Amino acid sequence: MPTVLTIGPYRFFFYASDRDEPIHVHVERDDNVAKFWIGPTRLQTSGGFGRPELARIQKLIDEHENRIMEAWHGYFGG
Repeated sequence: MPTVLTIGPYRFFFYASDRDEPIHVHVERDDNVAKFWIGPTRLQTSGGFGRPELARIQKLIDEHENRIMEAWHGYFGG
């Protein structure tokens, strides 16, 4: 599970098995894990986060979208 970013309490990462899915990132804080599709950013699963926190996470993803996409292509190729 490569970690792409760590911002505050959030860890942004991929699973090695994510290769065959569209570009996305998982976000973890404590026992909560959400999944967001990238380009455009949209929530796939909320994993225990509340709406205000999901909005903050989505903003962070939007701010770091290029880095996330570069990490995806660097890890999975293409």
